Amino acid sequence: MNHRTAKSSSCVGETFRRKKGIGTEIKSQYLKISQSNHYNTNSIHMKLFRYFLPLVAGLSFTTAPAQNKPLRLGVIGLTHTHVHWILGRPADDKVVIAGIVESNTDLARRYMQQHGLSMDLVYASMDELIEKARPDAVAAFGSIEEHLGVVEKFAPLGIHVMVEKPLAVNMEHAKKMEALSKKYGIHLLTNYETTWYPTVHTANDWLQKDSIGSLSQLIIRDGHRGPLKIGINSEFLDWLTDPIKNGGGAITDFGCYGANIATWMMKGERPLQVIGVTQQLQQENNPKVDDESTILLVYENAKATIQASWNWPIGRKDMEVYGRKGVIYADNRNELRKRLAVGYDGFTETTHKLTERPAPFHDPFAYFAAVIRKEIIIPPFDLSSLENNMIVMEILDAARRSAAKGRAVQIKR
Repeated sequence: MNHRTAKSSSCVGETFRRKKGIGTEIKSQYLKISQSNHYNTNSIHMKLFRYFLPLVAGLSFTTAPAQNKPLRLGVIGLTHTHVHWILGRPADDKVVIAGIVESNTDLARRYMQQHGLSMDLVYASMDELIEKARPDAVAAFGSIEEHLGVVEKFAPLGIHVMVEKPLAVNMEHAKKMEALSKKYGIHLLTNYETTWYPTVHTANDWLQKDSIGSLSQLIIRDGHRGPLKIGINSEFLDWLTDPIKNGGGAITDFGCYGANIATWMMKGERPLQVIGVTQQLQQENNPKVDDESTILLVYENAKATIQASWNWPIGRKDMEVYGRKGVIYADNRNELRKRLAVGYDGFTETTHKLTERPAPFHDPFAYFAAVIRKEIIIPPFDLSSLENNMIVMEILDAARRSAAKGRAVQIKR
């Protein structure tokens, strides 16, 4: 099955989900309508029919995918260029695009042509997608500010959500999203490119196996030359450099990577204090937001330095993991080095070229499908988990406040 035939796929093995909140609403509306003196019997029946039909239809979409059927994934928005990850994903039996929501027809047509997909997959609204495409889950590829609206729309229907990093534009939005996911029992995942790097996982495995001693500090670097300099399209640029729609500049765009990995390696430990420093080194290109940021996380027995920048001469996603006996350098996605201390300033070094991780841990969409099918249980504070990413949002909010006030922000215990 491929993306072009997704619309015609039948929803076999669907299970009708009963939700307390919707059931209560149906009962309330039934009493309200039936007790009204403004309708005769026939009109009451028609009113009830018109009210219940969309609710029942909505409920019928909140179904778990059959184990032998691909996950029907709705794509919400096309303005985040990470969307090419799913649009260009080779067809398999794990995930199929059920439909795409994008109001910008020109953008949609351009991307559909680029990837050989049909415009028949594109809908103007989330409501239309729900009615006509019946997704099992959705992935959000719009602005960070729009993440809350996606969860507000799909969580009450029991439809699982994955958003691009970071989880939300601010802590207020994150708390609302968390509450909705728990109320309606959906999975709410956050996708980072580095989650799928073999080097990130091997570095953590070595750390947990005590191959370099106990963790003393992390240095995590992410970024590139800047959105304008690397030539991102106008639809992405319009919100990426907007402090409301993106929540900041480089501190949001790339600071979240380091906060995510640090929280994971620290096994969910929250920092004692956060220090944030932001600068604007390309004011002509980024007049509304920071483009240079450093976040320092102080833990009880370790620290993490996050360097998130739109001013690196080369694109980078790398880190250094320091223990009491040695250091691990994760230079990129597949190349890893380990140095063990010898004497005062000597060391032995081994280099490693890693292959990709096994399915479904190599790809966010296969992983999402496996989580929904309960083939995988997400460990506490794992990279994609809600627990981890709520702490990420706490760190980002504290870092922005620290940068604005010029002093460290203490994290309440």
